[in-house]
Amino acid sequence: MSLKLKVPDIACDSCAVKITESIHVMEPDALVKVDVQDKTVTVDSKASEESIKQVIVATGYRIEGYQ
Repeated sequence: MSLKLKVPDIACDSCAVKITESIHVMEPDALVKVDVQDKTVTVDSKASEESIKQVIVATGYRIEGYQ
C-alpha cells in the first residue's frame, strides 16, 4: 500500500530521519520518502494506514486531517 501524508511539523532533515527511523522500527522493509520542502511523507508498506499514522504521531508529529 502506498500512502502520502501531509505532516506540517516537518522542519528539517533531522525530522525526516526521525520519522523514517520510527517507521522502519515497525516495518524494516517499508519504503519511506520524506519531502521536507513539501512537508509530506510517502510510505510504501504492508502496514495499515492507521498503523503508519500512529507511528508518526507517536514520534511527535501532527498529520494534517488526523487527530
